[in-house]
Amino acid sequence: MTDAPLACLQLIHSTARSGKIRDALMHYRNSAMAWEALCQLDRSLKSGLKPKQALLDRGRTWLETPGNHVIAWHEPDYPPPLRQTASPPPFLFVRGRRDLLWHPQIAIVGTRQPSAAGTECAHYFARTLAAQGYTITSGLASGIDAAAHEGALLNGHTIAALATGPDLAFPRSNAALYRRICETGAVITEHPPGVPALRCHFPARNRIIAALSQGTLVIEAAIRSGALITARLAAEFGKEVMAVPGSIHNPVAYGCHQLIREGAFLVEQPEEVRHILGCSLNSMSAETTATAHLSPKPALDRPVPSQLNAQQQQVWQALGHDDVAIDTLCLRTGLTAADISSILIGMELSGWVENRFGRYHRGMPDAPSARG
Repeated sequence: MTDAPLACLQLIHSTARSGKIRDALMHYRNSAMAWEALCQLDRSLKSGLKPKQALLDRGRTWLETPGNHVIAWHEPDYPPPLRQTASPPPFLFVRGRRDLLWHPQIAIVGTRQPSAAGTECAHYFARTLAAQGYTITSGLASGIDAAAHEGALLNGHTIAALATGPDLAFPRSNAALYRRICETGAVITEHPPGVPALRCHFPARNRIIAALSQGTLVIEAAIRSGALITARLAAEFGKEVMAVPGSIHNPVAYGCHQLIREGAFLVEQPEEVRHILGCSLNSMSAETTATAHLSPKPALDRPVPSQLNAQQQQVWQALGHDDVAIDTLCLRTGLTAADISSILIGMELSGWVENRFGRYHRGMPDAPSARG
């Protein structure tokens, strides 16, 4: 029987789709058994690994090194917020303190080419929030990301989500920072050791940052930037999005201004971040407690529209009267985040649901022809 660490690497380096890997892991609860089962279904999987033998050897050596970990989809240590996303990674490769994945996290992201004021701001917010017990999560990029990691290391802990394998620092100029994070914090990635940075890896990396964090703070970002992708993913996940305003003459402040116009919280001090996240968490906790004894389909005074199909009616009932995040809808309906997202898109297009920066409430189409 193939040992589990090698089986993890074989699965992730194979041509098997992520969804099939997750299904096999959940069914067999064992990486080696999942690998053998998938090979029985597709005998080309083993032969397809021959050109990747060097990567398999590199990964096996990495996993045998103390302080390095792999967390599989079926294991209880897999972070629940990431599990609820539409395309969760089958494996997470972690170097350092894997327990930090369960700590309260705040993402701080922004441009790779910040102003001096932007760098100082990221460092200040990160070191202040880290001192108050938050783990600061970012992407190890140059600029705002690096400043946030540096600030957090002064007073607490930080997590770097990578677009490479866990044994590579990108950019190379952040190699020393990468090593410091590994010593007292953690680096996390869905890519096995030896995998280089590719353009398509960065948006995927951003979803990990957004999912793990309770809120995302953007400090200086252009209109088209990875930081805004992270912010919008956070909003889709029902997390709080915050932005620090900047000068109207600073092009890398325009992305923050756009987020604020779209409904992100404007923040100027770390205490405001704590207040926003504290209110959000307290509200969710109270809401969960208040609704725990209720039927998942509570009776509401507004009749359920007959034009909606069964699943849409279930979501309509779960929405209630206030703005609701996707994770709350999952709790109320029992549906997955992927199913909820798909249903909401259809209802939003037909006017039955409105989106206020990642939180949803009931709408009402103006014309019968618009109804779903």
